[in-house]
Order: sequence, then structure tokens, then C-alpha cells
Amino acid sequence: MTVRLRPHHLLCMLTFVGKGYTAAFTENYIRIAARLSAGEDILVVEGPDDICAPMIAEPDMHCLNESVTDRDLKASEAVETLLGSSAGPGASIRPDADFLRRMREAFGKDSIREACQRCEWSPLCTGIAASGFDGVLLTALDG
Repeated sequence: MTVRLRPHHLLCMLTFVGKGYTAAFTENYIRIAARLSAGEDILVVEGPDDICAPMIAEPDMHCLNESVTDRDLKASEAVETLLGSSAGPGASIRPDADFLRRMREAFGKDSIREACQRCEWSPLCTGIAASGFDGVLLTALDG
């Protein structure tokens, strides 16, 4: 199987420690982190993805907001620059140890975080990166 992720979730997954918008959102995200850690590939999609799924029915669902779409564009551009390959809709990414190392290193240096500006989770993610990504749920089979 493949996990469907929108581009900015390529950044969010790097620091996910089991906190989220709602209990359903968090439980779903924990399952997704486990799937990715078990070796499933990522298919980058446009708009709401597997992580967004529990939020779709929420009255304050923000997944289709212009600010989130802009965040996706900034994230895909940053990840493409870092990796030298596509990170936009339709891209297939293997989240192996090398990918996670490169992404977390760049994230920790703040070089791929333009998409994170004005995100309510940014302070949490900054702290997690500063701790050396202590407690993150996404790991890699070959790492």
C-alpha cells in the first residue's frame, strides 16, 4: 500500500510525536507513522490526504484553505530543491533512512521550513528539532 500525503505533510511527519488537532486525528496520524515506518511509500497528492481524513467532516476544517494550499506549494518547492527530485502531486517518495536523515537535517537547520511560517504547530516542531527529534514516531526500517 501507499500513504497519500500532501506536500506540507512531508515536513510535518518529521516531527510528529503523537500530538494533533483531535483524538481521531492523532490516532489516525499514529497509524500513518507506523505504516511509513514499516516501509510504505508516499504518494504526494494535491489537497486533503490520508492525514487530513479525520478532519474532513469537522466544521472548522482548514484543509482546503488557500493558506494550506500555499503551504503545500512552498513545501514541495523546498523539498524538491533539497532532494533534486519532484515532491509535488504525483511524486512517489520512499521514506527510507537517507531520506529522513536529509529531511531532518535540513529541517533542523531551518532551510526547508518556509512553509511552516504562521503554522500553529511551528513552535512545537522547532522544539522537537532542537531536541534532535527526540520522541518522533516516524522511523525508517533501514535506519
